[in-house]
Amino acid sequence: MAALSSLRSPLCSSLRQPRVRVGRGRRVRCSSRSSMAEDCLHALRLSEERPGTESYSSQKSGSDGEDRGVTTKNKKKNTLEELRWDHSFVRELPSDGTSPNFVRQVMKACYSRVSPSAKVKDPKLVAWSDSVAELLELDPAEFKREDFPLIFSGGKELQGSECYAQCYGGHQFGVWAGQLGDGRAITLGEALNSKNERWELQLKGAGKTPYSRMADGLAVLRSSVREFLCSEAMHHLGIPTTRALCLVTTGDDVLRDMFYDGNAKMEPGAVVCRVAPSFLRFGSYQIHAARDDSKLVRLLADYTLKYHFPDLPDEEELEIKINEQDGQISKNKYAAWFVKVAESTSCLVAMWQAVGFTHGVLNTDNMSVLGLTIDYGPFGFLDAFDPKYTPNTTDLPGRRYCFANQPDIGLWNILQFGNTLMAAGLLTQEELQYGLNRYADTFMVHYQQNMTKKLGLKEYNKDLTSKLLSNLAFDKVDYTNFFRALASVNLTEPITEDTLVPLKSVLPDISKERKKTWMDWLSLYREKAEGISDESRKAAMNKVNPKYVLRNYLCQSAIDAAEAGDFSEVRQLLEVMKRPFDEQPEVEKKYARLPPTWAYRPGVCMLSCSS
Repeated sequence: MAALSSLRSPLCSSLRQPRVRVGRGRRVRCSSRSSMAEDCLHALRLSEERPGTESYSSQKSGSDGEDRGVTTKNKKKNTLEELRWDHSFVRELPSDGTSPNFVRQVMKACYSRVSPSAKVKDPKLVAWSDSVAELLELDPAEFKREDFPLIFSGGKELQGSECYAQCYGGHQFGVWAGQLGDGRAITLGEALNSKNERWELQLKGAGKTPYSRMADGLAVLRSSVREFLCSEAMHHLGIPTTRALCLVTTGDDVLRDMFYDGNAKMEPGAVVCRVAPSFLRFGSYQIHAARDDSKLVRLLADYTLKYHFPDLPDEEELEIKINEQDGQISKNKYAAWFVKVAESTSCLVAMWQAVGFTHGVLNTDNMSVLGLTIDYGPFGFLDAFDPKYTPNTTDLPGRRYCFANQPDIGLWNILQFGNTLMAAGLLTQEELQYGLNRYADTFMVHYQQNMTKKLGLKEYNKDLTSKLLSNLAFDKVDYTNFFRALASVNLTEPITEDTLVPLKSVLPDISKERKKTWMDWLSLYREKAEGISDESRKAAMNKVNPKYVLRNYLCQSAIDAAEAGDFSEVRQLLEVMKRPFDEQPEVEKKYARLPPTWAYRPGVCMLSCSS
């Protein structure tokens, strides 16, 4: 992992409030990516809503009954054949009408009908999520069915399903890439539970589609383990995310060049069943706007509002004050929706900053309109704190998607989404400007509230936060372990070297000069924590600072075992990640320790998009 080159970098030494600056032309443009990244790299978003903790917010669309405090024990559990399907996407939106499955440009359509086609020899169930089954009100006994792996590898049709692949485009690394689409993800359909929550089931790695381009439509076990585990780990951290019902191997090998260096090899094939209220992305609308099909942009927007934003007020009741100075009011439902997407995206990115999560591939086709984390590729949680960290080898030249840049990239992506709606006549420039401003304002509100909680304080202090992040970067301190250790520091007495003892595990072998720097910071921290007992501060901090995150080396250990036919480590890791804020002393030495030396080798701390 690269180290920060200089303590005097503005990335760490200047922690100003973020700003949004946009141009005044018809097509609104962002200011330089560096501004918000430098100002907000440390934005740490924690929520107030998760039951039993004060950490991250519950997923807004379709939280499971257990997380929402809803009793589900007495509800009927369904077999796969009893799932209640409602295929709204294929019912209300246009298909391309071509039945043969071949790679092509799909025009004037939102999807193509296609069935799974991955070769399946002897599929095996690697892991599953009981809590996702609970969302679907699926009987957990279904996981034990002999044909379950066959169904969820795509080898056997799921009764009631209507399979399709979605059409979308996107900006990749800041450049418009044209048609992309579900190149290896095939949706089975939308299942409704007894609360009428809509859950789309999708098989990732199930075979070629019209959008596969030059690829084979398949996935390997390596990347599938990562997607399955991180989908569930992020949920249990309280971060909005797509979910994963199960992971199965296909029994067939897939050829992959992991580092794009000409050394391809055969790897075990696998399929993940992803679950979300919808897999609509910014790119789902962009592709039609790019083709000057404003009618289809509007049709897709209306569908989205109907099924996924039903709580937006009617236009008669709607009132958005888009300009405080002149009192300009908008009653545009699409503007209200855009603001909602901007705010939820802002909150999501801020949550990533909170736990040190770097997505790695924040292209516009990887941005959910529901504010969910989507498409887990070369992601990574920070080990040593490095604002420039990117887990994606493809991103290395410019580090566009590094940890520090995520807030600005989120803004840039929102801008592209807004430009799409404006090109289709659904937004005015003033409404777009307002949505961009709401992104920045929302981000900072959550930053200030939640950095305060992360430190166990009552009020946000900019100077304290700025100096802390500078120190973390300079000494390459483990981001996750530091905040758990800080909770145990004694602030009742004046700061001495003994005060540093609880931090010894995260500040090993620092010089006398650095010890003084940390003691000075602790003195400032002690001053700001006046009136808060150590006991209450520790309890509050441990509710918002996870002890366990899905570090890349933990994933790799599970992958190595799974590729050898042992799935127990994948399942054990899933169990640990279900309780990230708990001490779990029985697994602490294995799952909460600092990364070993081998964790920094290529293919572990950094990965390519090859999957």
